[in-house]
This record gives sequence, structure tokens and C-alpha cells, in this order.
Amino acid sequence: MATLAILEFPDPRLRKQAAPVTQFDTALGTLIDNMFETMYAAQGIGLAATQVDVHKRLLVIDVSENKDSPQVFINPSFEVIEEELSEYDEGCLSVPGFYETVSRPRKIKVKAMDRDGQPFELIAEGILSTCIQHEIDHLDGKLFVDYLSNLKRQRIRSKLEKEQRKSA
Repeated sequence: MATLAILEFPDPRLRKQAAPVTQFDTALGTLIDNMFETMYAAQGIGLAATQVDVHKRLLVIDVSENKDSPQVFINPSFEVIEEELSEYDEGCLSVPGFYETVSRPRKIKVKAMDRDGQPFELIAEGILSTCIQHEIDHLDGKLFVDYLSNLKRQRIRSKLEKEQRKSA
């Protein structure tokens, strides 16, 4: 397995729409394994393929405290079951060091495929619901900073660009 490079905001590649996964092969399995390794190494709870510059509709999640419940969602979609919103201080591996409150539907029904291409559905609420919605946003070229005011988004962008210049 390998740790992959995570794109950071405002990298324009984070805005690309991901294409559906059509091939369930060894290469896909390797990508999934590498994404989990990358997510765990970065201390994240979710990672979309877009964040590692692979523009396929694939995401990995593990919201368990012990990091022992990995979940794979391929070609995911969701529908809102409860309109009630939950607020979470969201962070993002592509927006390192920043956490902002975002409101999202509390309970959703998710449809996706597993790593073998088998379809499944699940009801998600709480942090799992938030994480799935956050990662699906990535597949659609959207970031959690898009839910913030222009002023907050610009401040975050400026700080990250400054950090990126320093480390370049």
C-alpha cells in the first residue's frame, strides 16, 4: 500500500466532477486500499478520490473511534429522509487546520456499491451522515468552504496559499 498526496484548497483539480466507476478490478482495489492508508495516516474520517487527484465516484470512510470500521462507497448517491439539520464543525484533509460549522440534513438514505460492485443501501445519521454528504460534495467538485461566507472562504484561501508558498 502507499500513501497518496492530498490536494489542498484552492487547487482547481478539487473542482472537477468525478466520473462514475465502471470497472471493478485489481487497480480499483489497490486505489481503495491506498485511500484508506492515506486517510488513516492523515488522521481523517473520510476521503474522496477527487482529493487524491483521481476523478472517479469513490469515497472511503471510517467514523469509528478505533478506526476499525472501514466503509467503501462507489458511485454513491443519497436522498434526505429527515429535513431537520445537524450542525457539525467540519474539517477537511484538503483544507488542513480549519474547522467551521456547517449545517446538513441529519438523516439520509445512501445508495452505493461496495468494492466488488455489489449494490447496497443504508440509513445514515449523525456524523456518518455528515461525512457521507461532505465526501459526496467532493465528488461533485464542492468543498465545505463553499457553505461559508465569501469573507471566511477568502481568509482560509489566503492563509492556505501563504502556507503553500512557504513549503514550496
